[in-house]
Amino acid sequence: MAEEYAIECTSLTRRFGTFTAVNSLSLKVKKGELFGFLGPNGAGKTTTINMLTTLLSPSGGSARVASFDLVQQAALVRARIGVVPQQFALFEELTPMENLWYIGELYGMQSSEVKKRTEELLKIVTLYDKKDIQAGTFSGGMKQRLSVAASLVHSPQILFMDEPTTGLDPQSRIALRELTSSLNKTGMTVIYTTHDMDEADKLCQRIAIMDHGKLIALGTPKELKSANGHSSLEEVFISLTKKQLRD
Repeated sequence: MAEEYAIECTSLTRRFGTFTAVNSLSLKVKKGELFGFLGPNGAGKTTTINMLTTLLSPSGGSARVASFDLVQQAALVRARIGVVPQQFALFEELTPMENLWYIGELYGMQSSEVKKRTEELLKIVTLYDKKDIQAGTFSGGMKQRLSVAASLVHSPQILFMDEPTTGLDPQSRIALRELTSSLNKTGMTVIYTTHDMDEADKLCQRIAIMDHGKLIALGTPKELKSANGHSSLEEVFISLTKKQLRD
């Protein structure tokens, strides 16, 4: 039944002129799942995420996100998703408190609700003691934790995380992975893109691998390794997508 799934894609397609970036993608993500999207550069995963977050309109096919039609009910989809981009996209001259307050106002939340939610989230991401310091002075790991908090202000059902640990030091990567896992354990659906195969293996419950715009593998890390006769997810990835470098 549709209620069982956070995301349902049916022949989802996106073309740019004569180039097909995503070619007839069909898959389902269960509610409460921590779902990984893997693929080489240019595989189509970013275009897929951009469609699922309503930043791009599909050229064909359909999708439902949080039970709403991606195109016909885009505003309802946006109200139920959070996005953590790879690059810091908040105001560096504002403090964490000011950034989250601004986002809460954009969502039309009441002041009392914003205050409570902001304090709660800054404690969750361990930035409450930095709540009055300009975000531009933060380290990469602190900025990413603030980005996670910002994506959660409106209590979304589904969280999209686009390579959130890229460029972080080992301690910050571990902290962000633990935060992601703890959010998922509350019942939140998390869509996670990464180039770190070890990270995907440890964190994701199921994984989709894309290449040349098509879905080429889908399953749990254990299933993918077993089906392809490899002991590591990295070996599976290389065997499926080949070794040539991608721009």
